[in-house]
Amino acid sequence: MKYEKNVTYSKISRWNANYLAAFLDSHIISYPTPSNLNYLWSFGSSAGICFVIQLLTGIFLAMHYIPEVNHAFLSVEHIMRDVNYGWLLRYVHANGASFFFIMVYCHIFRGLYYGSYMYPREALWCSGIGIFFLMMATAFMGYVLPWGQMSFWGATVITNLFSAIPGVGASIVEWLWGGFSVDNATLNRFFSLHYLMPFAIAGVTIIHLSLLHRVGSGNPLGVGKYVNNINFYPYFYVKDMLAFFYVFFFLLFFVTYYHGTLGHPDNYIPANPMVTPAHIVPEWYFLPFYAILRSIPDKLGGVIAMGGSIALLLLLPFISNSTIRSGFFRFIYKYAFWFLAGDFVLLGWLGQKPVEDPYINLGLIATIFYMAFLTILLPTIEYYENIKKVQIKQLNNGSKKLSDSSVSILSYKPLTAKIGLMSKEVTRLLIEFFKAGKQIPVIYILIAAFILIYIQNIIKYLF
Repeated sequence: MKYEKNVTYSKISRWNANYLAAFLDSHIISYPTPSNLNYLWSFGSSAGICFVIQLLTGIFLAMHYIPEVNHAFLSVEHIMRDVNYGWLLRYVHANGASFFFIMVYCHIFRGLYYGSYMYPREALWCSGIGIFFLMMATAFMGYVLPWGQMSFWGATVITNLFSAIPGVGASIVEWLWGGFSVDNATLNRFFSLHYLMPFAIAGVTIIHLSLLHRVGSGNPLGVGKYVNNINFYPYFYVKDMLAFFYVFFFLLFFVTYYHGTLGHPDNYIPANPMVTPAHIVPEWYFLPFYAILRSIPDKLGGVIAMGGSIALLLLLPFISNSTIRSGFFRFIYKYAFWFLAGDFVLLGWLGQKPVEDPYINLGLIATIFYMAFLTILLPTIEYYENIKKVQIKQLNNGSKKLSDSSVSILSYKPLTAKIGLMSKEVTRLLIEFFKAGKQIPVIYILIAAFILIYIQNIIKYLF
């Protein structure tokens, strides 16, 4: 026994003497991971591998790219036609950006459903939203580099948003452009920043992982203590690798068969400042925020709303007051969450549509719902779920009568009256639309009716 203890101690001593091996052991091999994690937790690691692919392909593409307005478009064509496997590098990089955003969006919405923004993971959530913001800035500047029609006019429209800032807006726009219009100086600085910012993302990702390993991973049950932990390797290493192989398979499928599907056809036309495209849209992963931007009639208001839509995600840990972490056990939120997800998809669909009725009005409604959900509905749902939790505890403890304060809180007559008024108002608006000769697709009427029925059912279930 003494010999075995000495051998074990000597192995640990030698292992810890090698700092790299000790780091790999503590943070990858022997990292304690909740045993009940499902494949939804693999989106984070898949996003990390997508980021590495973007970084490597971007470095090789930069070796042949020329950041000059007269040669940028032709240099991309040179990469596609003359560089060995240049077409593969370019298509993997272009479609890999879309897959990177898909992984990150799934990762964010998984965190929203399972309460990954709650204590003690507030700093972890905020660092993740910081990565998302840096990703958006990097992707926007990368979209400008091919110097096609949509690249040029997208850069013109988005950079012009800074002119909405009172007083200094025009000066900021000129500083971003490096002149009085989007030109060679703009392309040069966008290329420099697009090359630099991925390394900033890598730095924030290291902070993100260090915060994750400090507080530990969440789990579907939302259990903070007494959770059964197992080693990350080999169990979750194999699970994450399997998830990534599926992602990589679909990426190669798009690269080889549908390489232009996720892009815009106008970007295969060289940039022409004298010809404006009929409909200027950003890449698909910006469409929800673009829909929020243009749904507000005022320019400054649209910029504030678009920035606020991301800022609300950053403030979510401080807005939330739920005592139940996982959406699996939250009897209202686990259904309401899908309205938020559906609203986000609806905003993305509206962002690509022309700026006309009924898309403008629908975009405004979807924007109001998104903002109201995160600022009003979510705290209200958490409030009633906390009350229900207390009520269940009292019943389990044998208490037959609730306190007077709980009964007064559960008074729902004013709430049902407001629901009735809202139903009448929606009906009146629909009648006015039909009288005015405006056509509303049946799907929108069904969605409005379904939301009202769903709210009424929640009220009945609550009380």
